[in-house]
Amino acid sequence: MRLELGNIYIKDVQFGNETKVENGVLYVNKEELISILSEDEHLKSIDVELARPGESVRIMPVKDVIEPRVKVEGKGGIFPGILSKVETVGSGRTNVLKGAAVVTTGKIVGFQEGIIDMTGPGAEYTPFSKLNNVVLVCEPVDGLKQHEHEKAVRMAGLKAAEYLGKAAKNVQPDDVETYEFLPLLKSIEKYPELPKVAYVLMLQSQGLLHDTYVYGVDAKQILPTLISPTELMDGAIISGNCVSACDKNTTYHHLNNPIIRDLYNKHGKELNFVGVIITNENVYLADKERSSNWTAKLAEYLGVDGVIISQEGFGNPDTDLIMNCKKIEQKGIKTVIVTDEYAGRDGASQSLADADPLANAVVTGGNANEVIELPPMDKVIGHIEPANKIAGGFDGSLKEDGSIVVELQAITGATNELGFNKLTAKGY
Repeated sequence: MRLELGNIYIKDVQFGNETKVENGVLYVNKEELISILSEDEHLKSIDVELARPGESVRIMPVKDVIEPRVKVEGKGGIFPGILSKVETVGSGRTNVLKGAAVVTTGKIVGFQEGIIDMTGPGAEYTPFSKLNNVVLVCEPVDGLKQHEHEKAVRMAGLKAAEYLGKAAKNVQPDDVETYEFLPLLKSIEKYPELPKVAYVLMLQSQGLLHDTYVYGVDAKQILPTLISPTELMDGAIISGNCVSACDKNTTYHHLNNPIIRDLYNKHGKELNFVGVIITNENVYLADKERSSNWTAKLAEYLGVDGVIISQEGFGNPDTDLIMNCKKIEQKGIKTVIVTDEYAGRDGASQSLADADPLANAVVTGGNANEVIELPPMDKVIGHIEPANKIAGGFDGSLKEDGSIVVELQAITGATNELGFNKLTAKGY
């Protein structure tokens, strides 16, 4: 599979009479966008705000972040199985509004949603403070159940990203990145001397607002399987969960998975990147055993020399992480796990809920329990009141002057397991 990403660099976002991209500026017709999104009967109201890097703006509680993209050439459309037909994506040409994002907020869906500060100390911990954000403030109708509320906000974000992406369909990209993924046997034949490496991507799928979707299918319903990395870049996997903000792989993370990009950069030079194994994170022990068995079996089937494993979430999924690591290691395949830690505010507690001596190569995103003080902002988009009850917050987190004292886990993308924010990453 060969995918071209046409990057159109967005330096500013403004409201305008027409949604278009011109001279690096994304112009948004606010009324038209609201009209499109207001078709959902589950949402009582929708407003659109803008948040740019360096502005004194706080966005909370954040549900998801999505990068606008549009399919220009090749099969399928963006977000297949959800907004477009269930066609295999990952080839052809896709244009990307690089430097822009859709952020969804409004009344809190689940207590584990997060914060994005566009300036100040909090901005240093989230990659999304560097983006020109189109923020959707989605307020549900009265009495809406949580899972219906989550779906309504999720769909609003995806539709907005699709709407903005279409503005770039006929725009000449500033540059084009090409990612080619060869069939396994041809890849091995091309790079016979290089170590073969696969990536195991663990998807949050515990239910109760902890869901991820693969071509529109809830990941709880899948068995571990192989997927081309270019499929992720083309929107095959989207976030539908409300796990702790620092643990969440937003849709933006899936589209821009940094582990995949790093492996591509080393592909054909230091290693042979042979593919991605996606697996789920389960609640029941039997399901954990089944998925970890299949994951290890696929790694063995590929004949790889090494595997990188990343997880999403913490606590219960730590067991899935260690089971995957242990079983793959037992097949003679070296592993590296990528995770964050919950080591207590003093850093002295056990970092993971599970462990094994075979997990001897670890990359950490840092301690999510570390406390940070976020100063007041001139403007809050969404609702600031949930600061006292979101994961990482506590009674008294929100101060009278609008400042917030929270653990890093409350900041969207702060210690993400994908290593997305390298400000806090260190390796062992």
